[in-house]
Amino acid sequence: MSPTAAAGTLGFLRVWGISIASAIGGILTLFVFRRGLPHVSVIVGYLLLLWILVAVLVQVRDTLAASQRLTHRLVLTATEYTVQTLYHGVLLFLLPAYYAATTLTSVNVLFLLLLVALALLATVDPWYRVVVHPRPWMGYVFFVVSLFGALNLALPLVGAPPAWALLASAWVATIALTPAVCRARAWSWKRGLAVTALVGVVAAVGVTYVRIAVPPAPLFLAESRLAWDTATVDSLEPPSPIPAAALLSQGLVAYTAIYAPAGLRTPVEHVWRRNGVIINVIGLTVEGGRREGYRTFSRKHAFGDRPAGRWTVDVMTRGQLIGRLRFRIAA
Repeated sequence: MSPTAAAGTLGFLRVWGISIASAIGGILTLFVFRRGLPHVSVIVGYLLLLWILVAVLVQVRDTLAASQRLTHRLVLTATEYTVQTLYHGVLLFLLPAYYAATTLTSVNVLFLLLLVALALLATVDPWYRVVVHPRPWMGYVFFVVSLFGALNLALPLVGAPPAWALLASAWVATIALTPAVCRARAWSWKRGLAVTALVGVVAAVGVTYVRIAVPPAPLFLAESRLAWDTATVDSLEPPSPIPAAALLSQGLVAYTAIYAPAGLRTPVEHVWRRNGVIINVIGLTVEGGRREGYRTFSRKHAFGDRPAGRWTVDVMTRGQLIGRLRFRIAA
């Protein structure tokens, strides 16, 4: 290889080498998950290592950055790249589960888009250096979102109800910022922990008001369909749009199969809406452990004098949207 070609190759690797390695590592990470290794233990291990490294980096970054010694700068660079790689790994763990739990036509797609944006930044090293390195607060956004998302996914896998997992994840993600707060404010750990614990309670309460924007991972809608309640051999499923006249004699049934992890028992609701207005709320219960999903259904015969319009059956759990079934009734 000529010196010019070698210099070009080294220049390319210097700029894009970490990005290529991150992409390969991400593919391997997804492969490991698909091989069925214990998800919770892997996620918890990543989070513990991530928290330790971030806590150490917060304490030593200024000292290492100000040092003129090459070894100190190399240690700082290596630690920052390791943290970036851990963010990348955690976010890739989360994306498949949150994608499955997201209803793309609802507001909870915003959380999925946030995960995708952060994963892309962590993958493409030049972008990460330009966007995150000059802005320390962006690093804390990565940290809080990764920790919150991972715990919100992992806790239901060990039997915690999704509603409680949401609160606990917000509280712990806030508590985990204690080293950064103590460093920034020159507080003792005791004082910093007390403040972040209190702020964590506020964050946990606050997340309950925006929980509709968080997909209820690891729950997801494995299957959904609409059928006549009183069907004939020639007509098992209603046409689209559904003729209003047929509703009086046949009625409708919304069938849903909801995946939930083994050991988890959680209440769900079928919320029937017409043109966005709630008409009926039917309470159900899901028991986890079935690969094909826990099958539930709700019936409706009373549609009123004017049923025409756009209807949805929202499958909800404690204010979070698992999935949505859409249909239209013609006049």
